[in-house]
Amino acid sequence: MTQTAVAKVDLTNVKPYGDTMNDGMMELAFTLPVPHGEEASEAAKILARKMGLDEPNVVYSKDMDSGFTFFVVYGKCQHTVDYTTIKVTKVEVDVMDRLECGQYIKDNIKRDVVIVGASTGTDAHTVGIDAIMNMKGFHGHFGLERYEGIEAINMGSQVPNEVLIEKAKAVGADAILVSQTVTQKDVHIQNLTNMVELLEAEGMRDKVILVCGGPRISHELAQELGYDAGFGSHTYAEHVASFVLTEIVNRGMI
Repeated sequence: MTQTAVAKVDLTNVKPYGDTMNDGMMELAFTLPVPHGEEASEAAKILARKMGLDEPNVVYSKDMDSGFTFFVVYGKCQHTVDYTTIKVTKVEVDVMDRLECGQYIKDNIKRDVVIVGASTGTDAHTVGIDAIMNMKGFHGHFGLERYEGIEAINMGSQVPNEVLIEKAKAVGADAILVSQTVTQKDVHIQNLTNMVELLEAEGMRDKVILVCGGPRISHELAQELGYDAGFGSHTYAEHVASFVLTEIVNRGMI
């Protein structure tokens, strides 16, 4: 898309873009519990129309066995979004890179910062907490273990909230990081809420910076559950570190 085309976009009436501006073209992928065939494709198109798509077209379908069919459907969306009215609750912090974080600690905190993290409850996934904490990090973004002035303690997966809190107490943690990947039946909400309740019962909630993260986590959700910040997809160690370090200074936890 050219800069001229972008300049002509009406941000009060934004529609999906396919081949031409405002054509509304969308691609959907989904599975229906019906056997593969013409009737299945018609069912997919009917569903797409009910979703508000005009001229739905099944461009691909595949028999998934046992009476299930997978579809890829194109269609034209008639709805628009007023982009100018959108307000998103997000972490507001100047993101520093790894070296800048180290210098910030030297200049403003003047001691090592202790951060303890884990995938808690029954969550056995470590990819999220490892990406933030492990030295190698993820996608070219080094983890907190490589940050000068930060003592990062990664406790791994399936760590009970009580155990994570005890570790935080033992090492005098400035911040606790909770990673949640499994979200079926909102189990992450229950576990995150339990963490806050336990910290409050221990009289620790106001003494630590509490951060959660995961693919279904937003800053808004985190704050609703009693956390100081929430980080979702496409955030890295520098985002978490910048927030924690800034909070330490802002709260006078030096």
